[in-house]
Amino acid sequence: MRAWSCLALTLLLPAACQEPGVAGEASPVRPNIVFFFVDDMGWQDTSVAFHRERTALNDRYRTPNMERLAAEGIRFTQAYASAICSPSRVSLMTGMNAARHGVTCWTLRRDQSPEQRRADVAGPDWPLNGLCAEDGVPRTVVATTLPQLLREAGYHTIHAGKAHFGAKGTPGEDPRNLGFDVNIAGGAIGGPGSYWGEKDFSAAWRDGDRIWDVPGLEEYHGQDIFLTEAITREVLAELGRQEAADDDQPFYLYLSHYAVHAPLEADARYAARYEEMGLEGNAFKLATMLEGMDKSLGDVLRWLEDHGELDHTWVVFLADNGAPSQVPRNLPLRGHKITPYEGGTRVPMIVRTPGAARAGERTAAPVLIEDVFPSFLEVAGVEWAGRTRQTVDGVSFLPLVRGDAAAEAAAAERPFIWHYPNTYDQPPSSTIRVGDWKLIHHHAGGGLELFNLAEDLSETTDLAEARPAIRERLARRLATLLRERGALMPIDMATGDAVKMADGH
Repeated sequence: MRAWSCLALTLLLPAACQEPGVAGEASPVRPNIVFFFVDDMGWQDTSVAFHRERTALNDRYRTPNMERLAAEGIRFTQAYASAICSPSRVSLMTGMNAARHGVTCWTLRRDQSPEQRRADVAGPDWPLNGLCAEDGVPRTVVATTLPQLLREAGYHTIHAGKAHFGAKGTPGEDPRNLGFDVNIAGGAIGGPGSYWGEKDFSAAWRDGDRIWDVPGLEEYHGQDIFLTEAITREVLAELGRQEAADDDQPFYLYLSHYAVHAPLEADARYAARYEEMGLEGNAFKLATMLEGMDKSLGDVLRWLEDHGELDHTWVVFLADNGAPSQVPRNLPLRGHKITPYEGGTRVPMIVRTPGAARAGERTAAPVLIEDVFPSFLEVAGVEWAGRTRQTVDGVSFLPLVRGDAAAEAAAAERPFIWHYPNTYDQPPSSTIRVGDWKLIHHHAGGGLELFNLAEDLSETTDLAEARPAIRERLARRLATLLRERGALMPIDMATGDAVKMADGH
């Protein structure tokens, strides 16, 4: 294995460590990157506390490997994603905010939207076929992707688990068309037909629909194995193959578990503990799935440790949106997946750096899902400015990891926006947060809600009428940012025109 000589510098200057190259030249030693990405996991769906104090859910769930990661890394207590899956995934792959890339709802079937009809508003003509790396596919967003740039820089790029970047039958369906060298179990689907190997990870036994079948895991069909475990085994096997082939090549592992997305199905390995607690129904199933997800994290950490790679690897844990409405609410947060409230967008995030610098610390500096793109490129020492087809909205969070006071101050006042002009499950809305203030613009009817998150994390007191100056300032800022990013708005069914933005225009 490689011998690393300047680990203390890795946190400060990710590409600073040098090892001899050809003819005595220095070549950059690039760290590995493991991105452990969990689907539909709420802010409190873990035994790691992200709130000021522990909550009932923290005491319910058992996630010891997340606890280890938090003890060796830094917790981001105000990390955000989009409120629904595909927008988050396209944002991290491209660095674009969802308002700019336009994939603001989930994708599946080519040229078909999952939205429902409403009498008052209709969704816009959005790129419902998802992400593509090349031109030519209608209703897609075309961009230079994160794994493309990492691969060009010499990384072995591995995708495992849920992709959900592009619709069935489009190039974006296959992660290998988006910059990944290897694809394990990823396709157009946002959730598996089943988590049970006995059911071939398919919904065919339940409703006959094969579109939800998980691709590429046929050797596990008919076995008593949970999907999370099967994907993890394939990941560890791929890491072993890559190590044997070239142990000097860094890797980017994008491990994106389908868990804990629906269908909620119990992972029998962890059932006894939660049965003894008296949990039932979805609460019971979710608890077992979370512990199975955590076991996978532990397996990856142990592989890195056993193979001498842990102290040359960045490990980033993140979720793609808040918990869905079918599971216990992530109190004290209001709302759930797809809603514009904190329960829909605030997610758990942990960053472990090589050498475990700032181990056990917390930061309240806010970050957003599109920040993954520039952050990972900075970790890899990749100069990407001017090399992307798209305008990148994300900001590297590495200065926040380093504890840079100026970066923390800037992050606290940076405008964060969310945009959901669609009509799937929840009414359409746009949201802006600046500092402690958060404004939600409800597209159907034009209503505005204003909250102070420092004083009212649960968003129970609407201050829109009490603080009109702040309301109007944020409404103007939100509308300006949406226009700058070319955001699509829903259609007013009464007039046939686009719904007015928060500033009334």
